[in-house]
Amino acid sequence: MKISTKGRYALRLMLDLAKHNTGEMVRIKDVAERESISEKYLEQIVTSLKRAGYVKSLRGASGGYRLAKEPKEYTVGMILRLTEGDMAPVACLEGDENDCPRASVCTSIRLWMMLDDAIKSVIDHVTLQDMLEWSMEAGNDYVI
Repeated sequence: MKISTKGRYALRLMLDLAKHNTGEMVRIKDVAERESISEKYLEQIVTSLKRAGYVKSLRGASGGYRLAKEPKEYTVGMILRLTEGDMAPVACLEGDENDCPRASVCTSIRLWMMLDDAIKSVIDHVTLQDMLEWSMEAGNDYVI
């Protein structure tokens, strides 16, 4: 499993908004500059974040984006699933039920389930607030 640039950039965008969470709106242009990401690409990503209710926007001269909730309310898993889809390591573990015809005789399913649990135990427990604190501890602005 590889996280695409879309997932990584969405995480960077959300973390940048968390870092600049003063109540003021943050311009995509400023995020693009700070994070060295194409403004056009960030605009595409922020649209899906806005649609999901993760960010709020305001048009106009003093417009921009800000987090809809506090950083502690967003997990990495929420953001990655929005941009990447299901984070299961194999297709048969996507969704609620394993409908693979080989599930009852599959020796490797146990391995895939263990890997799936390990992934979830990280991405569903690390929050934007955690990452914000890590960034402050490191004393740098570079995120991912």
